[in-house]
Amino acid sequence: MRIRQLEALAGGPRRRDGEGSETGGIAALDRRGFLKLTGLAGGGLALGILPVPAAFAQEGAPPKAPPSPPQAFLVIAPDNTVTVAVNRLEFGQGVHTALPMALAEELDVDWRNVRAMLAPAGDAYKDPAFGMQITGGSTALNHSFQQYRELGARARAMLVAAAAQQWQVDPASCQVAQGVVTSGSHRATFGELAQAAMALPVPQQVTLKSPAQFKLIGKPTRRLDALGKLEATTAFGIDTRLKDMVVAVVARPPRFGGKVKSFNADKARAIKGVADVMLVPVDRGGTGVAVVADGYWPAKQGRDALEIVWEDAGSTVSTKALFEQYRTLAAQPGTVALKADLGAMSAAARTIEADYQFPYLAHAPMEPLNCTMQAEVAGKKAQAVQVWVGSQFQTVDQAAIGRVLGLPPGKVVLNTMMAGGGFGRRAVPTSDYLVEAANVLLAWIKNGHDEPLKVMWSREDDIRGGYYRPLHVHRARIGIDAKGQVLGWQHTIVGQSILKGTPFEAFMVKGGVDSTMTEGIVQNDYGLPLQLSVHHPDVDVPVLWWRSVGNTHTAFVKETLVDEIAVNARQDPVAYRLSRLDAAKHARHRAALQLAVAKSGYGKRKLPKGQAWGVAVHESFDTVVAYVVEVSLEKNEPRVHRVTAGVHANRVVNPMSAEAQVQGACVFGLAMTRPGFAIEIENGVVKNSNFPDYPPPRINEAPVVNVFFVPSEDPPTGLGEPGVPAIAPAVANALFTLTGKRQRQLPFVLA
Repeated sequence: MRIRQLEALAGGPRRRDGEGSETGGIAALDRRGFLKLTGLAGGGLALGILPVPAAFAQEGAPPKAPPSPPQAFLVIAPDNTVTVAVNRLEFGQGVHTALPMALAEELDVDWRNVRAMLAPAGDAYKDPAFGMQITGGSTALNHSFQQYRELGARARAMLVAAAAQQWQVDPASCQVAQGVVTSGSHRATFGELAQAAMALPVPQQVTLKSPAQFKLIGKPTRRLDALGKLEATTAFGIDTRLKDMVVAVVARPPRFGGKVKSFNADKARAIKGVADVMLVPVDRGGTGVAVVADGYWPAKQGRDALEIVWEDAGSTVSTKALFEQYRTLAAQPGTVALKADLGAMSAAARTIEADYQFPYLAHAPMEPLNCTMQAEVAGKKAQAVQVWVGSQFQTVDQAAIGRVLGLPPGKVVLNTMMAGGGFGRRAVPTSDYLVEAANVLLAWIKNGHDEPLKVMWSREDDIRGGYYRPLHVHRARIGIDAKGQVLGWQHTIVGQSILKGTPFEAFMVKGGVDSTMTEGIVQNDYGLPLQLSVHHPDVDVPVLWWRSVGNTHTAFVKETLVDEIAVNARQDPVAYRLSRLDAAKHARHRAALQLAVAKSGYGKRKLPKGQAWGVAVHESFDTVVAYVVEVSLEKNEPRVHRVTAGVHANRVVNPMSAEAQVQGACVFGLAMTRPGFAIEIENGVVKNSNFPDYPPPRINEAPVVNVFFVPSEDPPTGLGEPGVPAIAPAVANALFTLTGKRQRQLPFVLA
């Protein structure tokens, strides 16, 4: 997701972390929005933040009551435990630790006493830049780092003021360390001071630490959620268990948008444990059959026993035909996204002509989609509902569930659960799987039931369930003179719009161009005469952002073509990139690339026989990642032995988690290169079903990934997605050295 355009959706751009002084940016808003939450203090200190619109309304006016019940970000208990509410979804990226680290740094608390919880859906927890509660676009730290630091600093100031008041000393004489306040012979813990601090006003001005004073930020720190996950005590969405809960699985149409013509539920009802079988609406105007039972297995057995006749309707798309259609479109004039004068191309001494193709890709997180709901029922109608789900779009999902059940968002309590991955699939503008779950609950209630209900997807359901990274075709024509200089680059991209028909269309589709398709290439990092145009055909396949979104294909094309240009110019690929990256405008690109090169030994260290170097560098979500890879061919398949990453993500809050993020993203990106890693559709039916026919890399295939960060004191940028785009082109560039053949598609074709 493009960050600044999402800000527009939330009502216009707002100052973001780092736009101003160390205490500026979003903090300017926060100073009007902090409040004490007496009812939640429990004898301690509880701080919250007014919802973003309410906080803006406070400027120049007397404080008003918040429009929804206040919700705490921070609670300091009498026993010295400090609980921090994380306003995002934790699904592997480490935000459950990084945001509490930012708060704990300013609070000066003993890290061993810090606990974290995932915040439920609530106005107070909305992203301060987007104005909606969201985890996406690698924005969690970028947008909330300052916010959480401010919270910690204000709580610390209140605790110091309480101590100074009790001891009758100047607050300036008080020292704070590891959750203890001292002044001369006086000493008190945060827990001992919390109740007294609660009686004091929240300070309007605080001074944040300088980076030189950091004791926690920037230090490798073990994740708060690691032990619970290792011991299997942490509850993910799929682990939710409620008293008398039933489980539903849904038989969905084999084609997107298909409908049930008729069904016989007798055999399903005969399965022990099956409680009901119901016709329900499913995504894209289709219908399906929900089987409800006292557990997943009997529900699945019941679904398998159903006798369903499907209408001969729905999508008839085939990926093979789409590639042919897209290649035809790529040869035709499209909607211009970037203009350039290509007149000099007529004098080209050499021309590179390249067609690229990229398949549909499923997200396939380890935890398949699921949602648990418990309704308060009266007269076969839901009066209120509680939801347990790992949502990336709490605000959007809360409203969507409410619409199905006829409830205002305030009557939908959405509890954010840990999620086992998502990669964008849990951030759907249509809230497809949650709307479906609400429709199953609605049918369940109408049939006279009131037990809590969990809708579960199998792995096969998840992979066949749609919302894929779109299929794309690129066509490039590059004119080069006798000296290897680029005279012009004509480029066309064909692919579905992710945003058409969604609330994001008005802000992120400009002049007929979906910005998520062109990101990563439209920036024209190398300053070449590039003309870019697009086609957005309408296709009956649901599509969505996939980890790093458009960069998944644009980076591959850009970085393999730039490598090819360097070879034509008889220049070293690294030297050529550095010659084209502007020293001022692209200083972060240069620093990341030079760091990766230096740490890898590229150009200085001789590789074993049969191995070759490959290089790529790419910026996405304000973070630059450069990869230098060492690759060989084994049984005509690429073997990546080592990856050296140079990363410029500005200030790194938790190097341990950040390193893991880049390593995980690297392996995730390598999946795109693997044979079979493509969603194939024939006559509207998805052929893939599970990991055997949609194979990610296995642990024995994962390379050594060494990660190095460019030192910086600038506010942090994102790391959840930027590690994905550059790895596939880096490997492809190494394969050219080994084989003399350019890779023009993903997954690779080496035969």
